Amino acid sequence: MDKNRILLDHGSGGKISHALLKDMVIPIFNNELLARLDDGASIDIETHAKSSIKVAFSTDSYVVDPIFFPGGDIGELAINGTVNDISMCGAEPKYISVSLILEEGFSTHELKTILNSMAKSAKKAGVLVVTGDTKVVPKGKADKIFINTSGFGIIPEGVNLSGRNAKAGDKVIISGTVADHGVTILSSRENLNFDSDIKSDTAPLNLMVKKILNLNSVDAGNSENLISSSGIHVLRDPTRGGVGTTLNEIASQSNVRINIWEDAIPIKDAVRGMCELLGFDPLYIANEGKLLAVVAPEIADKVLEVIKQDEYGKDAAIIGEVLDVSQSDKTSKNFERAGVFLKTSIGGFRIVDMLTGEQLPRIC
Repeated sequence: MDKNRILLDHGSGGKISHALLKDMVIPIFNNELLARLDDGASIDIETHAKSSIKVAFSTDSYVVDPIFFPGGDIGELAINGTVNDISMCGAEPKYISVSLILEEGFSTHELKTILNSMAKSAKKAGVLVVTGDTKVVPKGKADKIFINTSGFGIIPEGVNLSGRNAKAGDKVIISGTVADHGVTILSSRENLNFDSDIKSDTAPLNLMVKKILNLNSVDAGNSENLISSSGIHVLRDPTRGGVGTTLNEIASQSNVRINIWEDAIPIKDAVRGMCELLGFDPLYIANEGKLLAVVAPEIADKVLEVIKQDEYGKDAAIIGEVLDVSQSDKTSKNFERAGVFLKTSIGGFRIVDMLTGEQLPRIC
């Protein structure tokens, strides 16, 4: 590893990406909001009435190759990605900015297609694109089009989501099948055709999140069934680095152990087959329309039910649990530390470490 040069691995979302953040970016900018390393910053803004509102702010850049793929394109991906990052903070997304970096010679027809896709995605998510910027670089100095989107939303009173909030006893829920997006991009990039219906899962998750956080009103009129959103501890969308890396981030932030169960993780047969053929672990492959929810055990079944009722959550499942780092059993007593551990189909445990290296560059 050349420590004096940026490598593709630095964009993986895995160990090397986190090292760059912790060794360089965070110390230079040096503030508590950034150091939390959540999907976006949750900020208290004081108003003239000496009260405050809480907002979430997030930004992301998209360089996916190819820019059109089964199930979506770079424009839809950009809108949905920022909508989801804001939503993972518990906020209702409101406004988005769009900045374009275009390569000289890029097709105006393709640009119009991408912009129309962004507009359609924004409308579906209920957000407005209100500002932006366009830059053009000489031919050969970029790759067709890169997009940056930033956005903010309002966090309702009483909502407090962070990767630091996972607690022993919590259950881990995934909102659907894993690895769909990453496998789609790989198969499109390499022109692999296995006569399957594999397509990207890119989708806006803000309405799903709103339903989860509004659980306390689902059973209005029956006080015995009322559930407080305070039992929702962590929401994350497992994009770059996949489920394995995202759960490692949560385990590290909360200093807990997370056990997941191989047999419980939903994955399409075609995606599983592609991963086995190409030697990829689906736990490390990007998703663009899924969320992980870490919730109190007493409400886990209800949260799962609400997610399954959403159009993007039909394949949701409880896939694991959170333990104190000192908890162990006879099959895992050597793993008494913060981290992620997979109980395999045959009953053993293996460590699920954070992604090392770059499995699939330019995945989003």
